[in-house]
Amino acid sequence: MSDIHSLNPQQAADFLNEHPEAVFADVRSSMEFLFVGHPKGALNIAWIDEPDWEINPDFASDILKLSTAKAPEGVSAHDVPVVLICRSGVRSLEAGEVLLEAGFKQVFNVLEGFEGKLDDHHHRGCLGGWRFHQLPWEQC
Repeated sequence: MSDIHSLNPQQAADFLNEHPEAVFADVRSSMEFLFVGHPKGALNIAWIDEPDWEINPDFASDILKLSTAKAPEGVSAHDVPVVLICRSGVRSLEAGEVLLEAGFKQVFNVLEGFEGKLDDHHHRGCLGGWRFHQLPWEQC
């Protein structure tokens, strides 16, 4: 059983507003982040990225650097909430498992991700996701 907490996009946006110390990481590739768009305020820490499409071996340490910078005085970096988002909620769940193994205690996965699941016509953005719910986002 996973200790990763699930949040729908609206719950994630509300959580981030209520917890400014939280790290908000978009784990999609750098190209997805730039050209498809991303939630405002999210930082791109790719879980798997081009050109080799291999798992980022520095993922947990990259998140630790961010959480260390955002940790309030007297709070361990591993206690800072980390909210992860990807395209549909799958990669971010995998990345969250690695963070739990690295000692992070508050890991959240955004259900539906940024674009949501594929519809019957193989289109994303029609059945859910951060952008579908009209939450703040931007693109390059």
